[in-house]
Amino acid sequence: MPFINSKISVTITDEQEQEIKSRLGQVIQTIPGKSENWLMVGFEPEYRLYFRGENNQPMAMVEVSVYGNENPSAFSKLTGEICKIFDEVLGIAPDHVYVKYQAVANWGWNGDNF
Repeated sequence: MPFINSKISVTITDEQEQEIKSRLGQVIQTIPGKSENWLMVGFEPEYRLYFRGENNQPMAMVEVSVYGNENPSAFSKLTGEICKIFDEVLGIAPDHVYVKYQAVANWGWNGDNF
């Protein structure tokens, strides 16, 4: 039950959104037991972000929430993949991407909790 939400400082096309969504669906498997079958993805384009006091370069804040326990080594690998995707698709340099992870013990779906 992962959810990846991206706050992106630039405009994204439908094609770019689809490519990012598809690639995130592939790389979520970096976390054992996670797959695109349960992945939800959200985008917040044209989000007003500032980094180092400035907003003159493209940047992104990517939040990854997962049901279950933390997996620091898998999270580290996923960060590399996320930075690569945002660089290749949107031209956002890896040093202008933050990735936040949250392991969630209680997760609801379909009228109940897991």
